[in-house]
Amino acid sequence: MMNSWLGLGIAGTVLIVLVMMIVPLLASIFWIWMLIDCMQRPFKDKTDKVVWILVLIFTHIIGALIYFFVIKRKSR
Repeated sequence: MMNSWLGLGIAGTVLIVLVMMIVPLLASIFWIWMLIDCMQRPFKDKTDKVVWILVLIFTHIIGALIYFFVIKRKSR
C-alpha cells in the first residue's frame, strides 16, 4: 500500500513539501533584496540603474543572480 506521495513515507512527503515551499520563498526574498539594492545603489549613469531595474523585473531570479555577481560582489 502506498500511503504517501512516491512511497517516501510521511516524513519524506513533509520534507518535499517544505522544500517546495521554502525554495521559492527564499528566491523571492533574494530577488526583492537585489531589486532594493539596485534602487538604492548610486550608479555612474542613471541609464545603468534603469537598465538594471528592468533586467531584474523581467528576468526575476536569473537577473538577480547576475546582478549579485556582476554588481553587488564587485562592490565589496
